[in-house]
Amino acid sequence: MILFPAIDLKDGQCVRLKLGDMAAATVYNPDPADQARAFEDQGFSWLHVVDLNGAFAGESVNGAAVEAILAATRNPVQLGGGIRSLDHIESWLAKGLARVILGTVAVRDPALVIEACRLFPGKVAVGIDAKGGKVAVEGWAEASELGVIELAQRFEGAGVAAIIYTDIDRDGILAGINWDSTLALANAVSIPVIASGGLASMEDIRRLADPAMARLEGAISGRALYDGRIDPREALALLNAAKGAAA
Repeated sequence: MILFPAIDLKDGQCVRLKLGDMAAATVYNPDPADQARAFEDQGFSWLHVVDLNGAFAGESVNGAAVEAILAATRNPVQLGGGIRSLDHIESWLAKGLARVILGTVAVRDPALVIEACRLFPGKVAVGIDAKGGKVAVEGWAEASELGVIELAQRFEGAGVAAIIYTDIDRDGILAGINWDSTLALANAVSIPVIASGGLASMEDIRRLADPAMARLEGAISGRALYDGRIDPREALALLNAAKGAAA
């Protein structure tokens, strides 16, 4: 079980949004590279980064900040937001990303995702963001008629490294993960699922450590880490202990 700390980038700064609203951004660190180093020092083994401006623009906007993060940490980094072409994927992987996260393009052009998985095995994740059970695209600004499980099953057998599933209705408001929907997705596909949106407390961490959650690859935490509601070392110790017990 991997706990992924999140760095969401808006205008070059590390922020958190409420319910995906770009106008409701709280700046937590003006220096994303400094934040990446801090997460590594706290013992995290991965980093989850989102270019929020890029998600709306359809192209990388915070590229300089992402490159600074890559230079600042030894941890593998996964990046989402505005990655829409094979050239873009190849460029980011060449700069040292461990994997890219494809969201809007997974809805608009699933064939591109499948081709990317073939060209870059183990390096491509799919981000599925849901609002009211339907997939949202274009930085959460548009809703589709596509169901979450329906979209995920399109990529069975394609080599997708992971699915990052976000419940927009819970993102950034510390409401707790939508456990039922997340587990339903994880049980419907063979692709590893990472939970995102709403991780709020040490109680949520303890739930993640429960053997019933072993189907998940991990979970992403943002605001609760920044606000101190989740203690990094205690959380990682809990999850590592659960991993050891399962082994």
